[in-house]
Amino acid sequence: MLITRRLEFDAGHRIPNHSSNCRHLHGHRYALEVTLSGNIITSEGAPEQGMVMDFAEVKAIAQRHVVDAWDHAFLVYAQDTVVVEFLRSLPGHKTVVLAAPPTAENLALEAFRILDAAYRDVYGNQLKLERVRVYETPNCWADAVRGQDPSLQGKG
Repeated sequence: MLITRRLEFDAGHRIPNHSSNCRHLHGHRYALEVTLSGNIITSEGAPEQGMVMDFAEVKAIAQRHVVDAWDHAFLVYAQDTVVVEFLRSLPGHKTVVLAAPPTAENLALEAFRILDAAYRDVYGNQLKLERVRVYETPNCWADAVRGQDPSLQGKG
């Protein structure tokens, strides 16, 4: 069985080598979708009976591990040194420095890596992360799917 929970957050970024407007500092209302697989819990009387996982718990884990860190932050590529130094000069600024440019694709991969262990078999029902989808806009998104990206191989 597959279940999905959606969360939203606001963040700034720039794609330094992009040939269009995305090379400029700007922001988005991102959406993060977390898709999990697992067996439906059948234990009589269990609070999660009939569920793969309580959606409130799906949200709490994604919120704690990704959304709280990225919401109202500037997501910046470590090699974008001028912007990194500028952001570090702002007292108390919320900055997340990433190893790759903060494209929707790279954010989906990073969120998958962060969340993979957090969801693993929480209830003993074979629970695991299957997909992380990051919407950069309502019409544009990227999916990091278990087994489909070489950087996610061997994580299952």
